[in-house]
Amino acid sequence: MQDVSRRSFLRAGAMSAAAMNLPMPSEASAGSEPKLTGQTMMNVSYEAKNPRVALIGTGGRGTSLLGNLLGCDAQVVALCDIVAEKAEHAQSLVVKAGQKAPELYTRGDHDYERLVAREDVDLVVIATPWNWHVPMAVATMQHGKHAAVEVPAATTIEDCWKLVHTSETTRKHCVMLENCCYGFNETLILNMVRAGEFGDLLYGEAAYLHDLREELFSNAGEGLWRRNFHTLLNGNMYPTHGLGPVANYMSVNRGDRFEYLVSMSSPQRGLDVYRKVHLKEGDPRWSEKYITGDLNTSLIKTANGLTITLKHDVSNPHPYDRINTIAGTKGLFTDYPPRIYFDGEDPEAWGAIDRYKDQYQHPLWKNEGELARKLGGHGGMDFIMCFRLLECMRKGLPPDMDVYDAATWSAPGPLSEQSVANGSAPMKFPDFTGGRWKDRQGSPIGKEA
Repeated sequence: MQDVSRRSFLRAGAMSAAAMNLPMPSEASAGSEPKLTGQTMMNVSYEAKNPRVALIGTGGRGTSLLGNLLGCDAQVVALCDIVAEKAEHAQSLVVKAGQKAPELYTRGDHDYERLVAREDVDLVVIATPWNWHVPMAVATMQHGKHAAVEVPAATTIEDCWKLVHTSETTRKHCVMLENCCYGFNETLILNMVRAGEFGDLLYGEAAYLHDLREELFSNAGEGLWRRNFHTLLNGNMYPTHGLGPVANYMSVNRGDRFEYLVSMSSPQRGLDVYRKVHLKEGDPRWSEKYITGDLNTSLIKTANGLTITLKHDVSNPHPYDRINTIAGTKGLFTDYPPRIYFDGEDPEAWGAIDRYKDQYQHPLWKNEGELARKLGGHGGMDFIMCFRLLECMRKGLPPDMDVYDAATWSAPGPLSEQSVANGSAPMKFPDFTGGRWKDRQGSPIGKEA
């Protein structure tokens, strides 16, 4: 009965997503962008308070985030999931942490609407399938709460704009929980970039190369919904893990912006091959037709002339890799494994980053790294992300990543689909900031001390 309920919820969202018409290239261009509200959420501070937190989605990812939030002493007052047992398990974790049992919302697909209407909630964390991110975030903001939504924040350009306009009109923040921006290497390299160690920046490389075949064909968790997107879309459907850190290195939305993208996809093979080996004859999943090219490669050009290579492949054997490269006139860094090279060094050998840790290790990792690593969550970056979000709210600071980052970093998803469908034609990025990207400099993550 649990699986039936969850599948029904996911199917409803997937049907809604499929019903949406993807915008044609001209509709993604800067010339046809929606009218701006005249207000901005750039540099707008949270009201200083210890936030009361609610969580929508208590599956694997939601429960992991909950553990990190509790580790940061977050006040958790409400939980929502369509499977009551999952919500009850999450509730037990809150009680075990010494807090009052949070109220549960488990009456169906739209019970989150009752949760966001509560008067005693300041922040709603959304960890649900992708197609529910935007309606849940919009409802959250419209009811006067800040939203923190899992990646990608949106899967269409229209929905990217919807998040921006709702945030601006309600004066509530919508941040995307891009944990990779808070990784140890990512924050260290960001500090080195800001110190000018790499000289004038030239290019970056980013990726999400992660063998998810077993998870995609699972009968639990993300296997209940994520594989379905491979029957609907051909492009980079998960761009933000690799792209977010590189965008921060390049000060995107803070002195530069993404201008246009071109994209191409390889043939689709991996899921068919895996299905042939692992699924029995008569399994209903044999009726699925996958259309997502196994490797999608996109090139992004920025307004200042920098370039980013962006890749996505979850359908083939490959060690986990986000690439995480940044290069300039003095040297470059690339990850997996981490290595660095500067002008004047041995041209036949990469160097280790250990020699730069004392000088450039981020204060968040210096101060909270031990606890972060203990709690886990992708090597500790999940804890650092949650800690910093709560710190910004408690101290009344602007968020490190705002709704413009959420929209911009999510936009390569739909733009890559459009480019692939149109012979790898260039697709312009909307300017979600309305030109205000010129008015600020550098990611706040690199400024935090």
